[in-house]
Amino acid sequence: MSSIHAAPAVPEKLTWAGGSEPLKASYGKLMMWFFLLSDTFTFSALLVSYGMIRFSQPAWTGAHEKFYFATTHWPIPEKVFEAMPFFHGEAPLVFVGIMTFILIFSSVTMVLAVEAGHRGDRAAVEKWLLWTIIGGFTFLGSQAWEWSHFIAGPHDLAKAAKDALGNPIVGANLTQNPYGPPAFADLFFFITGFHGTHVFSGVILIIMVFFNTATGLYDRRGHYEMVEKVGLYWHFVDLVWVFVFTFFYLV
Repeated sequence: MSSIHAAPAVPEKLTWAGGSEPLKASYGKLMMWFFLLSDTFTFSALLVSYGMIRFSQPAWTGAHEKFYFATTHWPIPEKVFEAMPFFHGEAPLVFVGIMTFILIFSSVTMVLAVEAGHRGDRAAVEKWLLWTIIGGFTFLGSQAWEWSHFIAGPHDLAKAAKDALGNPIVGANLTQNPYGPPAFADLFFFITGFHGTHVFSGVILIIMVFFNTATGLYDRRGHYEMVEKVGLYWHFVDLVWVFVFTFFYLV
């Protein structure tokens, strides 16, 4: 007498059908938030390192009007960044203040571009993205001028810091600078350069989004979410600059 053994039932494979989006954010926006969070750690590490090095160095303790550049103490920022294009007098921190205003204003135009995308207004998205691109390139051009002036050093070599032999230091690089300890220029180049790289990357992304908007790609998709995702990145870059400006130029 033979018996028939029934094959064990194979459980049906369960797959997740999507469900509700976490925090009402799409996959693309969620991944952008993850990237920005990781980048926050990077910038935080740089600024904390700056603070530790800055306050481990001797500070100027004399009268403000008697300050002079030397490798023995940390320079006063407003004495270093006091130049402006087409202006021959002293304007402490005025130029970097203008740079900051330009970048913050570009963040406003990006907000307007995102808002126009929510309304599906293609022409308005193009207009505000273009203004954001102009603001980004203006900031980068201003930063390039500031770098060139910083590298060149004071026009009056009598104001420059002296090397070990007592000669004025000409030009700033990663080993010496005419303003103060070598770490001052190292941190300036690395922190502002790293942020400038983010600004340049953001401008390139916005140009790509502008092109896609102008060709009607997002109209065919039925949404302008990409504008919002790039907007998140641009706002992050602007916010980071506020901290860089505060730590490096004001403290």
